[in-house]
Amino acid sequence: MTGRGIALGGGALALVAVAAAATLGLGGRGATGPAPERTGPAATAVVTRQTLVRSVTLTGELGYGPAVPLASTAAGTVTWLPEVGATVRRGEAVLRADELPVLLLYGFLPMYRPLAVGVKGSDVRQFERNLAALGYDGFTVDEEFSAATAAAVKRWQKQLELPETGAVERERVTYAPGAIRVAEHLVRPGAAAAAEVLAFTGTTRVATVSAGAGEAAWASKGVAVTVSLPTGGSVAGTVSSVGPVSTAQDGAGDAAAAVEVTIAIADQKGLGALAGAPVEVRYEAERADDVLTVPVDALLALAEGGYGVELDGAAGTRVVAVRVGLFADGRVAVTGDGLAEGARVGVPE
Repeated sequence: MTGRGIALGGGALALVAVAAAATLGLGGRGATGPAPERTGPAATAVVTRQTLVRSVTLTGELGYGPAVPLASTAAGTVTWLPEVGATVRRGEAVLRADELPVLLLYGFLPMYRPLAVGVKGSDVRQFERNLAALGYDGFTVDEEFSAATAAAVKRWQKQLELPETGAVERERVTYAPGAIRVAEHLVRPGAAAAAEVLAFTGTTRVATVSAGAGEAAWASKGVAVTVSLPTGGSVAGTVSSVGPVSTAQDGAGDAAAAVEVTIAIADQKGLGALAGAPVEVRYEAERADDVLTVPVDALLALAEGGYGVELDGAAGTRVVAVRVGLFADGRVAVTGDGLAEGARVGVPE
């Protein structure tokens, strides 16, 4: 407590020093008369009705999120890889094996079999959806690889300078949820192509923080946060994923259980050119809506236990006991007899 945290017997304030000064006629420098009698607290603050929020800030990093390996099933030798940091989009090559491209398409099913006329399944629909998105038509996007699909594939293969077979080899295509950013080469040109050849991330920047496993209950998908940038600005963020519990080193170098929380940021322009930069992620840990609040230093420790405030009104001052709630931003939620919005309470000068 502050210097106002005095013991109050029976709710009365003992203003001994003020009374003594008045009795002895001690005024300020050059005073010609007795000091006026004190009739209230030295300073007051207004009781307000508001919403209190207690926030917690964690240190994180702005980047592209954890990298995922990309596996190739192509035979032969790796002859080309895109540069680290490059973006690969639908229909573009993610590598070349024996100088033939392995092409990126969007989807969640792996390319687990070759596709040709007569093949049916959800993987056919996924492939045909990509073929249509690349501008090829003349076929119906469905679960059947038809002769019309084969004709469109031949036109695609001609543009790629591949043999115009009308069928799609398993090794010619790989899938990712969307455009990818090359994070790392896992092999060099000259290595066998049937391997994990590179690691990739998404193309949009995210913030990641490591939270103690016992303190990560706040982190669930969709929770809103604020991301403060090293440039001084801030952007809104949303928890997009929470990783599994893992062991990490704490500040003292000791092993501690932690989870990695990924924060999606819609306003990519608001990030400027930042990447690989430290950020602070602030989340709402506790909230009290529509409560009466006073400054924390308005609280007085009562001799009988608990807290009170010195209520200042037209009829004078009195100490009332209060029940305290959430502490946040230098204020505290309080309830007590006689407290109302707009009332004034004593605070230190």
